[in-house]
Amino acid sequence: MSRFLSHRYDNLAPYVPGEQPKDKKYVKLNTNECPYPPTKKCAADAKFQALDCYLYSDPDCTLLTKALADYYKLQEDQVLVTNGSDEALDYAFKAFLTDGSEVAFPNITYGFYPVFCKANNIPYVEIPLEEDFVLNYKDYVGINKHVVFANPNAPTGFALPMSMVEEIVKSNPNHVVIVDEAYVDFGAESCVPLIEKYDNLLVTMTFSKSRSLAGARVGFIMGNKELIADLKTLKYATNPYNVNRMSQAMALAAIQDPSYFINNCKAIMAERQYVDDELSKRGFIVLPSKANFIFVQHATIPAGDLYEKLKEKGILIRHFSRPETINWCRITIGTQLDMRKLIAGIDEIIAEEKKAHAKG
Repeated sequence: MSRFLSHRYDNLAPYVPGEQPKDKKYVKLNTNECPYPPTKKCAADAKFQALDCYLYSDPDCTLLTKALADYYKLQEDQVLVTNGSDEALDYAFKAFLTDGSEVAFPNITYGFYPVFCKANNIPYVEIPLEEDFVLNYKDYVGINKHVVFANPNAPTGFALPMSMVEEIVKSNPNHVVIVDEAYVDFGAESCVPLIEKYDNLLVTMTFSKSRSLAGARVGFIMGNKELIADLKTLKYATNPYNVNRMSQAMALAAIQDPSYFINNCKAIMAERQYVDDELSKRGFIVLPSKANFIFVQHATIPAGDLYEKLKEKGILIRHFSRPETINWCRITIGTQLDMRKLIAGIDEIIAEEKKAHAKG
């Protein structure tokens, strides 16, 4: 780092994205992208908007905001469109969590939460998950702190029902509760209906997962209109044209064709169950998941070895090196063909392990 970097960032460890190797073509099951492309209309509308890129994009994302409000049965002033849901989270952390109060989130969750806290000097406490990686909602009831959690959680896939989320929100009325619903469309229950009841709830979502637009970088945040107004103040003070013309057009086309993404989600959920069953037969522990990924551990093959050996076979999964998860891997659910290749690769690894043990 240079000698000019502010000392507030001396100990800032950045978020580490999933690897994107360029040495060969991989079956990519490591970054939780949707395996299906967006609709053809998304691409056509983006191409049309590209002709006007000499003009700024709509800073209010007017058409997309209205479409989202209609879809989620909210008012337009309860929705803010952002450059990916990470920007929504960043705005929320800066707007509401820098008042000196602690923020609480799970010790195993989305890696950006502690990064946002450290970057903004926000005190935080990490609450351990249960031994089976379940998030115990009672740990957050009446905690008298701001609360942030992903639901479903990442990388575990566990999801709380709306009734438990409501207990957390209701019992912390003087603190903001942020629920990150990036993976909610894969079988979990959204808590958006609670927005009308509680003025301290924010819900973030993204077009990156279920709506096949990870590369477009579009997210959104929903909540009480006063909270959204606060977030808009931050947006217009820092990055008013935050979502480009093409991305707005693609997201609008996606939200206007719900049957396409719903069918994709159903296909992913069906494939998730198939892979869960097949891996369980092969000696894996597979956590119950409501996301487009599964969290797995093999009885005899170390997680790091599984990751390395699959990578050698051209299949990427994600291995987390922190102590709590070092024995586990996260596997994104891809197409049927992707997952058959995964199972075949795992079968080869198991056969190689048995052969090695027989020789030993």
